[in-house]
Amino acid sequence: RDTLAAWSAILQDKGYTPRTINVALSAANSFLDFLGLQDCRHVKNLKPPSDEVQPELSRSEYLRLLSAARLLGKERAYLLIKVFACTGLVMGELPSLTAEAVRDGQIVLADKGGRQIMRIPSCLRGELLDYIGRMDIRSGPVFVTRSGKHINRTAVAAHIQGLAHNARVQPEKCNARCLHKLYQTTQESIQSSLALLMEQTYERLLDTEQ
Repeated sequence: RDTLAAWSAILQDKGYTPRTINVALSAANSFLDFLGLQDCRHVKNLKPPSDEVQPELSRSEYLRLLSAARLLGKERAYLLIKVFACTGLVMGELPSLTAEAVRDGQIVLADKGGRQIMRIPSCLRGELLDYIGRMDIRSGPVFVTRSGKHINRTAVAAHIQGLAHNARVQPEKCNARCLHKLYQTTQESIQSSLALLMEQTYERLLDTEQ
């Protein structure tokens, strides 16, 4: 009966956010309901700190992380950083980045009964193709442990945070979440610029017609 409470404490110690822990516990509780083990559920949700603010990674900091990874010969960290910052993948979707997806140039994700296609930028695809070729990864996820299991959030954070000192970037910014946020911010900036360009082009068209 105390298993989920203990698991919640373990996840907190590993640095998972309250929201992520609550989602995990909710899934476990649903499974226990299915088994008829309601007395083993853990219904106490964690509350995020009211002052919790997600730090944001700048593009210059992102580039410093890449430079540090290359200088230190940390190829896996280098590629992980690029994957999260260039494709829009989140940590839970990393296993979908397979050798097959790299060769196809796109990642296929399940999306509410449908499919979402996520393109791999050509510059990153070339590096991943070289990597899976040298590592003889013919199928399945690109990033796995020595035992063949999916690399987890803790390992990913360790790879990236190991570069913080040399890259002169705060350790709390060196994670998959901040890299994904950088991707979103960059896309929003591009969309905003395109919208402005369309508006200006339309204004010039109207002025010419006038």
